[in-house]
Amino acid sequence: MWLTNSSIGRKLIMSITGAALILFLTFHVLMNAVAIVWPTAYNTICQLLGANWYALVASMGLAALFVLHIVYAFILTLQNRKARGNDRYNVTTLPPHVEWSSNNMLVLGIVVVAFLVAHMIQFWAKMQLVEALSHDPATWAHVDGAAANPAMGTLFLHAAFNEVWTPIVYIIGFVALWFHMNHGFWSMFQTAGWNNDTWLPRLKKIACCWTTIVVGLFTIQAVWFTIEAKNDSYLNNEDLQAQYFEAYTEMMSEAQESIQAQAMEIQISDASDVEKEAKFMELQAAFDAKMGLIQTAVKTYCKDIPQVKAWIQQEEAQKAMQGLPEELPMEELEEVDTTNVQPQN
Repeated sequence: MWLTNSSIGRKLIMSITGAALILFLTFHVLMNAVAIVWPTAYNTICQLLGANWYALVASMGLAALFVLHIVYAFILTLQNRKARGNDRYNVTTLPPHVEWSSNNMLVLGIVVVAFLVAHMIQFWAKMQLVEALSHDPATWAHVDGAAANPAMGTLFLHAAFNEVWTPIVYIIGFVALWFHMNHGFWSMFQTAGWNNDTWLPRLKKIACCWTTIVVGLFTIQAVWFTIEAKNDSYLNNEDLQAQYFEAYTEMMSEAQESIQAQAMEIQISDASDVEKEAKFMELQAAFDAKMGLIQTAVKTYCKDIPQVKAWIQQEEAQKAMQGLPEELPMEELEEVDTTNVQPQN
């Protein structure tokens, strides 16, 4: 097949997949910008792009494009090296019309992939993947000691950018991305035939501007997220706490409805009374464990909500009361000197 067997066909596949990835990066940087100007809206977007079927289909399509881009990058690199043979070792300086990034696209791509892996471990693996696999808080990643709802992206911004190495790795990745994306942007048009003296210089300028804006915004966002995470802004913001509270209380309601439905199924089943009792105990234990995780998250992420604040204070008062002895020991009563105690009028 011409598209996969010829050099031009392979370059065309590289161009098409590269264009799709550039569009995705543009969307991604705009989505990140929402986290700066309107954090609660960012979490709403994360909910829409969670484990919903359309988001999962889009993620699989994006992954397929990415894999194709990488595979054909290696194929073209090996093909070029084979064609040049040992002559490539004789070149010590680049011709004036050949950019440094053009000869290092594979290396730059590897750096970008390494950065992407770190990024996906911090976010995708803890958000969309976890949400797709399970709705059990026991499987969720912990942020500040509590189970973080996979749809609440700001919690994962807090966790990721609290790490010292995160902004360093991200900025290194962004530098590699700038060179890779800048060259790939205009070269995909060149592959499509727009390589005349009029359009190629224009496309190079457009590529430089587009890439600089996208990568520049990514860098600014990484710095912003680091500052916000270090200041605990994603934990102390009142609007975000209200949003976390709504998400977790909804989970509590769903858990209660679920246990009631399961308890009804056990009740009307043909199992013996002993078996029913065992199943009820197992169901109650699972429910208590789930509610315990949710309640811990609520007390961690929603601590300034009036209802939660009152609940925490009530628990602390109960613990304080439990720590007091029921009555003063007699030996302590005997040590109390009452001779100087005067009755009050």
